[in-house]
Amino acid sequence: MSFHPVAAQSLTYPIVDTMQDSCFDLGGDVINCLTVGAPLSGQDSQHAGLATAYTDQGDGTVQDDNTGLLWQKTPQFNRLQYGVALSYCAALDLGGRRDWRVPTIKELYSLADFRGELLKPEEGTARPYLDTTVFDFEYPKGLPFAGQYWSSTLYVKGPVMNERNQGAFGFNFADGHIKAYGTGLDFYSGGPAISSGLPNGPADGKAPGNYIRCVSGDEGIYGVNSFTDNGDGTVTDAATGHMWQQADDGTRREWAQALAYCEALDLGGYSDWYLPNSKELQSIVDYNRTSFPAIDDSVFGITQDAESLDFWTSTTFGDFKNYANVIAFGKALSKAGDQIEYTDWHGAGAQRSSIKTLNGQSMTEDTTCSVNACDYNRSDNLVRCLR
Repeated sequence: MSFHPVAAQSLTYPIVDTMQDSCFDLGGDVINCLTVGAPLSGQDSQHAGLATAYTDQGDGTVQDDNTGLLWQKTPQFNRLQYGVALSYCAALDLGGRRDWRVPTIKELYSLADFRGELLKPEEGTARPYLDTTVFDFEYPKGLPFAGQYWSSTLYVKGPVMNERNQGAFGFNFADGHIKAYGTGLDFYSGGPAISSGLPNGPADGKAPGNYIRCVSGDEGIYGVNSFTDNGDGTVTDAATGHMWQQADDGTRREWAQALAYCEALDLGGYSDWYLPNSKELQSIVDYNRTSFPAIDDSVFGITQDAESLDFWTSTTFGDFKNYANVIAFGKALSKAGDQIEYTDWHGAGAQRSSIKTLNGQSMTEDTTCSVNACDYNRSDNLVRCLR
């Protein structure tokens, strides 16, 4: 049996495609996309979704014709702290509108374009994870990897980074990751007071800050799921038009095996399952849940604990193509140079990347470091298929 999603126009949460248009081998080289059943078939570009569709309004705004959201075309190219970003968007007068706001992380992620790659000058010209034919973007001078943009989505499960900082999620349009960034305020044991619009913490809290691209559109619609337990091991999301495998099978797999598992899955009377791309998998993250895992456990099942709950996507990571993107439904672990133990550095709901294979080595862990911290990566992650 085949699955034909509801027309995008009738969906409240149409998932815009990642736009990744190549297939890759385990070492990151571009290959010809393979037929169903062949090794490494089922990659992101082989399951084309809803193509991006933007209209430049000619007044400093860009309409997303898929989501209905209206975006600021040219952002402020200077960093703002979280609270200042909220105020900036609330005061913005652009395109004849005064109803601007900071986007949620699911709204912001809808703009991500995974044809991006961050290259060194000697490697070629870098490409942002954003369609720069319609949106303006600048790489930060001296720190080209630091292209983080705020969302309004606070991390409500606990502190991030040094186990004290309150975080709000953002997407880095320079290096293609979601993580929770410090707002400059502390996360108290009682949790942040989000009802007032600003979290608890010292009034003079400081943080490096992020960029901001404001959005206009009805709140509480795009990014909100509508799940139904089908009673046969599957869950349907009426908001996105997708059907999901209800519970992972508890088996950790390297990337090639994850692709093959979904391609071969027969569940609920359907055999057209595949490994979700980054945006599809991120669509079922529950960012409002205050406990682990970051998913609606009234309809979904996760077999393992909160410490390492990364799930594979079919999307190859642009910067290092021997890696593929993962979504963390548990703690997104990392540590700074002076830390002994890994902590929930990036927050559950982060999108990171893991090495596709360790080529049969007995170890399963691969550590990837930036100037700020070293991520805990596994080459074997969990899998949840969709159709």
